[in-house]
Amino acid sequence: MGASRLLRALPFAVAFVLGALAYGPIRRDASALGLLKRLSADAPAQLPPPSFTLGEDRRAFRARLYVPDGNVEQCLVLGHGVHYKAIDDPRLIRFASELSRSGAAVLTPELADLADYRITRSGADVLGDAVRFLSEHCLTTGGKVGLIGFSFAGGLSLIAAQEPDVSSRLSFVTSVGGYHDLSRVLRFFLANEVVAPGGIVPKRAHEYGLVVLLYGHLEALVPEEDYFVARDAVRAWLHEDRKLAWTLASERTTKEAESLFVRIAGGQAAFYRPVLEDIVSRSARDLAELSPRGKLATLPIPVYLLHGTGDSVIPPEETLWAERELSGRPHRALITPLLEHVKLGSTDALADAAKLVDFMSLLL
Repeated sequence: MGASRLLRALPFAVAFVLGALAYGPIRRDASALGLLKRLSADAPAQLPPPSFTLGEDRRAFRARLYVPDGNVEQCLVLGHGVHYKAIDDPRLIRFASELSRSGAAVLTPELADLADYRITRSGADVLGDAVRFLSEHCLTTGGKVGLIGFSFAGGLSLIAAQEPDVSSRLSFVTSVGGYHDLSRVLRFFLANEVVAPGGIVPKRAHEYGLVVLLYGHLEALVPEEDYFVARDAVRAWLHEDRKLAWTLASERTTKEAESLFVRIAGGQAAFYRPVLEDIVSRSARDLAELSPRGKLATLPIPVYLLHGTGDSVIPPEETLWAERELSGRPHRALITPLLEHVKLGSTDALADAAKLVDFMSLLL
């Protein structure tokens, strides 16, 4: 989840754009194309700048600041998606490094709850604090900062931008593969169908989303004495450390905990759908507070929305809903197959690549 959906697409995008150049003049931003070309090339793992702590007490968070060698032409905050490596994810490190090479000062705050597969208000608060901090140090941009959130941080970025003290410091906010209505996305995990503006669309959700949902509600699924064992085992499973996950799960003392882990390991997490459906229904108010839905029209800054056509974690219909709400407001939306399920060498792919480069130019 998160930045990986964008980064995996870049090699294809660049190849298609370079091919398109041979067939005629296509206007594009040179900086965006240069960034995409560098990201598409094979490169060894990059060493990030040292991390440091921002904020105090409960609002303290770890962060990294990438500073360009030359003049700072832009300031950006990048919000990572639901991934345990958070700001240590090599893909995020490379993306931030290449943005810095393009002249941007890039701050990557660690969203601790998202790193632990939990979508909470804390993520939006940290993003807001990161924008405030960077704004105070970006004198060459007049204190203006761009905010880019990946995956679930995309939705949280749109929430963070609602705060007047944040939006006044923003030049734009971008959601990449983000959500518009969190409840609608969770129901997609449960029902394998998407509620689109035009009606219900059958679509299989990635089971990863269902396991994340289970992880967040283990207290309703296993006895109290096995809660921590189940939590640690499922967390290890989400970290893709299968050996450790099985070792931790072997310490369970109840049948319920054993059954839960065996079902997750066997791809049968759907067994718990009825319980989870009830939990999601009872959480409607909290999920609404964590959703950009109904709040976008008041944003005083441009909103950019980017989504992959084949996204099976957060469906691209979420961007359609957000775009509908933004009608009449400064915004740009792009749903592209280049982020997933790319068809190499087709005419459509060439056009889509040019659109992706054009969209990226908005962020630089």
